[in-house]
Amino acid sequence: MIKFTKMHGIGNDYIYIDCINKEKPENIEKLTKIMSNRKKGIGGDGVILIEKSTIADFKMEMFNADGSQAQMCGNGIRCVGKFVYDKGYTKKEVITIETLAGIKTLELFINQNKVQTVKVDMGEPILETTKIPVKSLKNPAINLQLYCKDTYFLLTCISMGNPHAVTIVENVNSFPVEKYGALLEKDEHFPERANIEFVQIIDKNHIKMRVWERGTGETLACGTGACAAVVAMAINKHTNTNVEVSLLGGKLDINWNQKNNHVYMLGSATTVYEGMYVQEEEEYV
Repeated sequence: MIKFTKMHGIGNDYIYIDCINKEKPENIEKLTKIMSNRKKGIGGDGVILIEKSTIADFKMEMFNADGSQAQMCGNGIRCVGKFVYDKGYTKKEVITIETLAGIKTLELFINQNKVQTVKVDMGEPILETTKIPVKSLKNPAINLQLYCKDTYFLLTCISMGNPHAVTIVENVNSFPVEKYGALLEKDEHFPERANIEFVQIIDKNHIKMRVWERGTGETLACGTGACAAVVAMAINKHTNTNVEVSLLGGKLDINWNQKNNHVYMLGSATTVYEGMYVQEEEEYV
């Protein structure tokens, strides 16, 4: 049996497993696919393990719904901050989390002894094509033109610890995200696949966004994607550097600080329920 906590950051929902004082579950890639299945499992955008760290306060490991490991999740890391505080593992209101994208610093905002919102220092955006990675003769890959199915897209490519490609659409509500997101994610220009952000500009301080996440599909929100979208819009002078991002699951406040080149994300973290998952032997056959 595996004890888990279901949490979400503005609808980006994950299954959290406490490994701080326990061994990690075996066959985590396959287990993630089973647990994340919304028909036959718990249901979620993936699984996040919370662990001890030798270089930070805590460590997170993230697995997409298809079992592949990802470097970072902006919405997921906010929930990690809430988990460790609410569970009494820390009483610090500024903590560090080890991820595959480096150590991230979180500021926890407390109300009635529970974390309500979290501000994350997401670090510097990466524009160098080989580090994203993206195959492009343009470096940085700003307004990279790709033909997909029957449409040309202009994509600005950025890494926030994981690869993103951001494009502008006229109406994000009616745009066929699934049709194009699934193809662009696996385009030959993205050797490690990519998260695809479809952005509608409302004004200089507000954008709407839908996201196709590699290994998962369309999700209600993506924290790293929101950060990448704001950087992409600011680079192309469509918006300012302090922007409200409206996603299907809610809103995030993103600030690309021009003094230190760091991107900061502020948003909510919510616990849904806790449970016990019983593994069936045939699941691993």
